[in-house]
Amino acid sequence: MKRNSLFIAFSLIAFVSWGQFTTPRNTAAFLNKSQVGAAALPEHIAPINAPFDMPQLQKPKFADYTLNITNTGAKSGKKVTQHIQKAIDKVNERGGGTVLVPKGIWQTGRITLKSNVNLHLQEGAELHIGGEIEDYLPAVFTRVEGIEVMSSGGFIYAHNAENIALTGKGKIVGPPLDASVRTAKNAPGVVEIAIDQDAPVKDRIYDGHEGRFFYKPKSICLVECKNVLIEGITIERSVTWNVTPIYCDGVIIRGITVNSVGIPTGDGIDIESSRNVLIEYCTLNNGDDCFTMKSGRDKDGIKVNRPTENIVVRYCLSEAGHGAITTGSETAGWIRNIYLHDCIFDGTDRGFRFKTRRPRGGGVENIFYERVEMNISKHALEWDLLGSRTYVGALADRLPKLPINELTPFIRNIFMRDVKITTNNSFIRAKCIPEIPLTNVIMENMDVTCNESILMRDVKDFTIRNSTIRSKVQSMEILEGQNVVFDNVQMIYRE
Repeated sequence: MKRNSLFIAFSLIAFVSWGQFTTPRNTAAFLNKSQVGAAALPEHIAPINAPFDMPQLQKPKFADYTLNITNTGAKSGKKVTQHIQKAIDKVNERGGGTVLVPKGIWQTGRITLKSNVNLHLQEGAELHIGGEIEDYLPAVFTRVEGIEVMSSGGFIYAHNAENIALTGKGKIVGPPLDASVRTAKNAPGVVEIAIDQDAPVKDRIYDGHEGRFFYKPKSICLVECKNVLIEGITIERSVTWNVTPIYCDGVIIRGITVNSVGIPTGDGIDIESSRNVLIEYCTLNNGDDCFTMKSGRDKDGIKVNRPTENIVVRYCLSEAGHGAITTGSETAGWIRNIYLHDCIFDGTDRGFRFKTRRPRGGGVENIFYERVEMNISKHALEWDLLGSRTYVGALADRLPKLPINELTPFIRNIFMRDVKITTNNSFIRAKCIPEIPLTNVIMENMDVTCNESILMRDVKDFTIRNSTIRSKVQSMEILEGQNVVFDNVQMIYRE
């Protein structure tokens, strides 16, 4: 094998540095698969440590009262939407408690969760969700890919609820693959063009009736909720995104399993314009991205101006998906303060994925990834910031540089250390925006085995230090790189 060690050092001017990453370091060995994911879920939540201010989230507490859905008339083999909803309403009106879904298969349409209610799916209980458009009427307030609309919401939906939970070892199973909610006609084209962003939200109705288009329901869609727990459940056969808190504050997602392989937009967990979120011990197998951070799109997202911030993801397992953790592509309200640590990506396409487009606005900042092991098939670290002409036309062209305006997204302050990578493709593939380069990336202790090493375009203040990169292809492309630093980096070209 040919060896080439690079020892290049520059002075680095940066907005934030590893010196400000004050989380106590655990220098022990990486975790193995038996220590992460839903199967490893402990009973109690360990203290949360993060390189930013983060509250110590606690599980919501509920009154000592339980109502079984069979006591409100639910019978297996019949549609029980009204009976489940009646139980939730009764417990809510009583002041709170638990609604119990017992073992069995229960056919239902959309369910609305209300304050102070824990919807508990007993082990062996399965909610089989209806696939007719009528199961999601009337239209409710939600977001579709970062733009506010009135549409289907989700299998489990909540709006302006506090102290709520969805727990247990049961399952939520989406509609059959030929259901009308899967085949109903969406509005044409990308949502920022299809939806009239100047119209009042109450008039942006997409319910599939009277000639109106229809946007698919998420599996769990919680809007403007506080003090939320989702724990232990399994979600299968989604229609689109699975778990999506929108405008929420104080969310705990732990020990869930999501299986949506084969669903084209089957994201696992999408945190959208929400804050103070803990995700731990989850296992995701998805038809799209696994853990995804979003904050609104285009002019509507800028107008709403609500960030996704203060998110901790730990002890999780991603086994299939386009990206193991993805920020974007909806970035209008900003995505900041994300800390992922002690996770394993085993089989996803990409590892750390960053997406946005010139007209998306806002940006991404203060992202921290630590102690991660990934065995993946495509680019380990990808910044896809221009997109393609298919979706944004000439805005996808790198040149000419365009004037910076409110729709220009900024991507900056990204830190990684103690990361093991094995990929059949590139270590770094960064196609960035020339008028506002990707700025201030610091990587330390990277152990990389790849086929191709580095492609970087339009980056600034980019440092890799104390790392080893083994690559089959002896090439590196850096175009318009300002202050790119390789400090004690060993490049090993393997056959």
